[in-house]
Amino acid sequence: MIIGGMVKNSFVDFPHKIACVVFTVGCNFNCWYCHNSHLVDKNHKTKITEAQVFEFLKQRKGFVDGVVVSGGEPTLQYDLIDFISKVKEMGYLVKLDTNGSNYKILKYLIDNNLVDYVAMDIKAPLDDYHKIIGVDTDIEQIKSSINLLLQNKVDYEFRTTYSPDLNANDIEEICKTIAGAKNYSIQKYRLVEYNKVNMMPRSREEHLLAQEIARKYVHNVVLKGVD
Repeated sequence: MIIGGMVKNSFVDFPHKIACVVFTVGCNFNCWYCHNSHLVDKNHKTKITEAQVFEFLKQRKGFVDGVVVSGGEPTLQYDLIDFISKVKEMGYLVKLDTNGSNYKILKYLIDNNLVDYVAMDIKAPLDDYHKIIGVDTDIEQIKSSINLLLQNKVDYEFRTTYSPDLNANDIEEICKTIAGAKNYSIQKYRLVEYNKVNMMPRSREEHLLAQEIARKYVHNVVLKGVD
């Protein structure tokens, strides 16, 4: 697996767990506000090997609860299943961060008890996905992944970055799509230096309104990064 970075100890990436976060290289989306844009390029150079990750996990037994596999988009890695299987064999919990574009892999991981928590990004209302991700994608894959998580076979959350090109109506449309979901996170968009478009984040009041709207459809709605 091509690993572009690793955070050895995180208290925020895996709910209620201390986790190591592994970032994979490569993504099939090109969201303009991405904070890990350096990982999108599949030619991103890395000095982190799987062997180094496993050696770290071996040393941290009893101090780290789980491993978060993030990206980029992890499901693009041909050996993702093997990597996660080895992590599980070591006794660690596994959380997967995904954009939901690879339903087959997601279903396999869930059906074979290889993931304990899934965080899936919902970028926009389904009809407007291309406006955010910058490429064409198979929306049926996204729909299937949403419906799979809604079956409650694994702990999960849906997440949306409340970027300036979304509005309250968009949040409502997203929430109609995931109606009945257990958890939904509305994440604050943050300015990053490489963005060519200098659009300011939405206000705290706008985030609170989005949260109120989302609560009509989703059981637990949290705001992330909002002061």
